[in-house]
Amino acid sequence: MESLISRLDELSPIPNNIARIHYTFFQKNNIVPLGCRKHPVSLVVALPEGENSGKTDILSIYANMPVERKNVSRDDFVNYLNAFKEDQGREVVIGVVEDLGESALSDIAQEIPNGHDLSDYAANEPPIIKLVNLLFSIAVKDRASDIHLQPLEKELRVRFRIDGLLYNMYKPPKRAQNAIVSRVKVMAGLDVAEKRLPQDGRIKIRVNDRDIDVRVSIIPSAYGEQVTMRLLDKTSAAIGLDDVGMSSELEKIMVSLVTRPQGVFLVTGPTGSGKTTTLYTVLQLINTPEKNILTVEDPVEYILPGIGQLQVNPKIDLNFARALRSFLRQDPDVIMVGEIRDEETARIAIQAALTGHLVFSTLHTNDSASALTRLIDMGIEPYLLTSSITAILAQRLVRRICPNCKTVYTPTDFEYGLLKEYMGNGEKILYKGTGCDNCIHTGYMGRLGIFELLTLNTKVRQMVQEKRSSEEIKAEVVKDGMVTLREDGMNKVFDGITTLSEVVRVTIE
Repeated sequence: MESLISRLDELSPIPNNIARIHYTFFQKNNIVPLGCRKHPVSLVVALPEGENSGKTDILSIYANMPVERKNVSRDDFVNYLNAFKEDQGREVVIGVVEDLGESALSDIAQEIPNGHDLSDYAANEPPIIKLVNLLFSIAVKDRASDIHLQPLEKELRVRFRIDGLLYNMYKPPKRAQNAIVSRVKVMAGLDVAEKRLPQDGRIKIRVNDRDIDVRVSIIPSAYGEQVTMRLLDKTSAAIGLDDVGMSSELEKIMVSLVTRPQGVFLVTGPTGSGKTTTLYTVLQLINTPEKNILTVEDPVEYILPGIGQLQVNPKIDLNFARALRSFLRQDPDVIMVGEIRDEETARIAIQAALTGHLVFSTLHTNDSASALTRLIDMGIEPYLLTSSITAILAQRLVRRICPNCKTVYTPTDFEYGLLKEYMGNGEKILYKGTGCDNCIHTGYMGRLGIFELLTLNTKVRQMVQEKRSSEEIKAEVVKDGMVTLREDGMNKVFDGITTLSEVVRVTIE
């Protein structure tokens, strides 16, 4: 087993017979193996400060070498133990995948005990249950937002979406496919026997003392049922505008816009661009006891304390427009509409703003100016837009450079050509990630937003009344000083936060 802790002080990996000892032994005895030293030959173990475990003698016998004790702070000890636990979990997944036999494909109906942490995998659990639990546990540790179980002709492909991109992780044998999918169905409370129709469900799990909501979607495909699971970490919702990537200048403008008593504030961008996260951040910013804030969403991704949240339900004809009409009888101060999808929803939202409410919503357009022409195309009169909309924020998500393997690099001639327009006076230092264990060798860790904010000044309002094109409107606001998505991205490239390839990947110019 090779890991971060194995390379502490250039240590060689932990011996296999030590690596196979369940981590609970080390947790119970306040000891964790770090690796082997070659000169002199010894097994290096970490103990918290003030501890002097007698179990090191047992490890010495198992490893057939002397044990060197290394006292570390309690925080470092916990980190070493968690790293050992994570590496051991990955080894167990590989072992279970390789050893799955016909007799291991039963016993899928076991319930998850209340409060049970999936990272505390038990040796006596059936292999399929152990495998699914470990997939959830490792996905959370790897910061995955989605788990994909994709059936192929001769195997089942397991992929994780990390920082917006999919990565191949494991390939269980084809014979285990039905048992794995059935186990997920049992956990989500779905019909195990139904394999012809799509099904949706939810799972509540606990990993490393973190409560995770899992949205499950299952569809039939040519080679079996395909499963996509969205992981929602309830502890990650409380963030600020600076955390999502806004500059201090943009943050000040945003605060002045979202604290107004009325108007429509739109956030635009494609699916997966972080629109909902931005709106949640704004709602938490303005959430005070004297305000009645209501949201209608599809679905409710995070529970926000002190805010009334409603999920649409097409089965009972509860859509955005119907919920929004009901909200207006609830004496709201602030309303968030998950998405404006049709003319009826747009019209009610605008009417709510005109009658003294602050309305937030999202729209799927490529940039901020296109939102205005999209609403006109829906059938909304231009005079309603100019009298209700205060601002439109367009955004994308780019990956952050991993701080642990960040290094300076020289751009190619092609890259320099793309950068030259934005460099201004003087050369800029560029950075990239070389890849390390912390970022799963991708060179990136986490994501942040790039933004463009369009505010409706007198000239823009006139152009909307004249039904001018989105290209003309954008040219006007850029001339007036608006920072575009590409410009904001380039600023973050020069600040050493992200890379040129990331900005080019998510922006179109």
